[in-house]
Amino acid sequence: MQTIISFPHLTPFPNQLSPVPFPSLTHFSSLSIPRSLTVAHWRILLRASTSESISTSTSTIAVDNSDSADSTAFVIRARNQIGLLQVITRVFKVLGLTVDRATVEFEGDFFVKTFFVTDSHGNKIEDSDSLQRIKRALAEAIAGEDDGGNGTISVTRSAANRGIVVRRPGLAEAIGERRAKAERMFSLMDGFLKNDPLTLQKDILNHVEYTVARSRFSFDDFEAYQALSHSVRDRLIERWHDTHVYVKRTKPKRLYFLSLEFLMGRSLSNSVINLGIQDQYAEALSQLGFEFEVVAEQEGDAALGNGGLARLSACQMDSLATLDYPAWGYGLRYEYGLFRQIIVDGFQHEQPDYWLNYGNPWEIERIHVTYEVKFYGTVEEVEMNGEKHQVWVPGETVEAVAYDNPIPGYGTRNTINLRLWAAKPSNKFDLEAYNTGDYINSVVNRQRAETISNVLYPDDRNHQGKELRLKQQYFFVSASLQDIIRRFKEAHNNFDELPDKVALHLNDTHPSLSIAEIMRILVDEEHLVWNKAWDIACKVFSFTTHTVVAEGLEKIPVDLLGSLLPRHLQILYEINFKFMEELKKKIGLDYNRLSRMSIVEEGAVKSIRMANLSIVGSHAVNGVSKLHLDTLKMNTFKDFYELWPEKFQYKTNGVTQRRWIVVSNPSLCALISKWLGTEAWIRNADLLTGLRDLVDNTDFHQEWKMVKKVNKMRLAEYIETMSGVKVSLDAMFDVQVKRIHEYKRQLLNILGIIHRYDCIKNMDKNDRRKVVPRVCIIGGKAAPGYEIAKKIIKLSHAVAEKINNDTDIGDLLKLVFIPDYNVSVAELVIPGADLSQHLRT
Repeated sequence: MQTIISFPHLTPFPNQLSPVPFPSLTHFSSLSIPRSLTVAHWRILLRASTSESISTSTSTIAVDNSDSADSTAFVIRARNQIGLLQVITRVFKVLGLTVDRATVEFEGDFFVKTFFVTDSHGNKIEDSDSLQRIKRALAEAIAGEDDGGNGTISVTRSAANRGIVVRRPGLAEAIGERRAKAERMFSLMDGFLKNDPLTLQKDILNHVEYTVARSRFSFDDFEAYQALSHSVRDRLIERWHDTHVYVKRTKPKRLYFLSLEFLMGRSLSNSVINLGIQDQYAEALSQLGFEFEVVAEQEGDAALGNGGLARLSACQMDSLATLDYPAWGYGLRYEYGLFRQIIVDGFQHEQPDYWLNYGNPWEIERIHVTYEVKFYGTVEEVEMNGEKHQVWVPGETVEAVAYDNPIPGYGTRNTINLRLWAAKPSNKFDLEAYNTGDYINSVVNRQRAETISNVLYPDDRNHQGKELRLKQQYFFVSASLQDIIRRFKEAHNNFDELPDKVALHLNDTHPSLSIAEIMRILVDEEHLVWNKAWDIACKVFSFTTHTVVAEGLEKIPVDLLGSLLPRHLQILYEINFKFMEELKKKIGLDYNRLSRMSIVEEGAVKSIRMANLSIVGSHAVNGVSKLHLDTLKMNTFKDFYELWPEKFQYKTNGVTQRRWIVVSNPSLCALISKWLGTEAWIRNADLLTGLRDLVDNTDFHQEWKMVKKVNKMRLAEYIETMSGVKVSLDAMFDVQVKRIHEYKRQLLNILGIIHRYDCIKNMDKNDRRKVVPRVCIIGGKAAPGYEIAKKIIKLSHAVAEKINNDTDIGDLLKLVFIPDYNVSVAELVIPGADLSQHLRT
């Protein structure tokens, strides 16, 4: 299912980026525009639909629909110039039209040429609006012919945007240069990269030779994966650029999804499926002597998160792209992902996940997109224009460098961006150190800066770990908001418009410092008055909370926050003071409730309650299921719900069917498509309700069972390879895979397994015949500093050793712990599961 959180005034594109037909084509109702449209084509179409008619005295364009029964005649009279006929025929091609035949007559310096044209379906073009726009597009191409005979079209590449721009003549370029450039650019940019197997083979081999720098006559599976990935990325970038050009031109309200974690997994299979070219790539590789599945296995997991929160972020990006939302994701580019889990004698040991050792072909480093992020220092009060302002003088500065990852939608050309930030040392520090000969200090500064984005989940049992985690959060928040505000200011000069153009969504409390940061930007840098800035902030933010247990809600010690971010602590105090004053007017002097709702928690360790801040500073609070929301309303955030019931909503936390059926369970995908008679469910999950009509269909049941058996065979083979335990396919596969935590209740599950084992041991033979054989599968990682969770893993292995070696029990009960659980392993485990356990507090 597709989980999309609602935002006021935020709507998907009206299918402008959909592959068929091109821009929903109310403007081209009788035309079917091909999917191979580049930005160049967009611009010709859009200019044709918006430009005023070109008044000329020497060139004419006429339409005749009476001369032929099966085609439309365009009669063009223009000054005879070398190459102009080719330009005109390419304009027809750009518009998706077919020239069946043509005639030409010459009148001195002019020619009169008649083109007999049909649309992409082979039909005449009779819609008057479409005809008018085609005439205008042709006029754009030949407009220069009436400027004394010296003009021609000129084509230039925009510095900011991809593609070509058709312009009227009259600029400084010489006539010959303009003509040559026009010819060259039209010939080079008149379509997307082709996706036939032969073209794909050439692309792969070119990347083997020129990107991977290996001989095309000798390369292995991993090198084939690298070349294949770059070939796929080329196609992503085409759509990605087109999406950004369109969004920049149309200026819709944009959604920015802020999450400190994105559990993306592998990208290759998901990308080629969303692009609709998996079969073509499989055929291309097969002819080169490679298997697509084997090559795809060479990709490592991008484990930039852990658990449901991070996987939701990844699925959210897929759904936003598929549903044509103008969205961006922001996160951190951790140099080391979630640790690799090694089990030795039943104990978890952690090893670094060097996921970037061999590079990441899916990302694009944006070395020109950098922002300064400040830490420590002091706050000074200065007077400007007769008013007092707070100025933060930082004690340390680092650079945030952007790395972009294209995220394609399924069944659409919409390809959105996931921008991840990496920390680099500030140039100022390096130059100062080198200029004074202090090379050691330069190295120390570099290491200290890069540490910020080095590790996911630093051990926060000590002060240094807590400080590093807070640094990560603010580094991510500061860079993202600077980028967002910069983009907003490029198109707008009034911050009153910000809520109408920007929606910021906080995925849990990790990005909650965004609220204080945007207040600092609006008040300290843009000099808005406090009340106006706060009104804007509350309108742009929304918040999803993943935690229902009060003990699990994030709190930041005031001492730590005041040391690292002194100005933000002042802002948080001000936010809380004004909130408390308003709250007193509504509930009176109920000090217990005031204390519970305060953003600042008093006590032995004075702290900032990040969840309270997120609720106060957001216009919407989202729970991840109805049951979850009910718990929030009745217990965790009861006081806030009673104050603002209209803020609370829920969107069921789901996963995208592209990843979890199409990619990871292709047999089930084929079965569903066969029985529904369509693949449209891959984009619209509501169509899956059609399976209800098959509830009594025995043939469907048999095929479904066969799919399940095949998936269980794959999982059983993996279990035997990984652990040496041979399991029965006739047993129920009872699965609990998630991060190891007390509130996730793996301990309760293990106690249940022990109880089941004890019951079976005490049964007689007749009773044992009634027992359903069961294979209990547990997988997940414990945080490095979480000793109880690590002991749960050890207990699981101790129980498994006892049960699995008991010949008296045999196949009636097995227990398997799957090490180093990640998205790729989940793609094996989940399709093979008969029962999925989700026990939690």
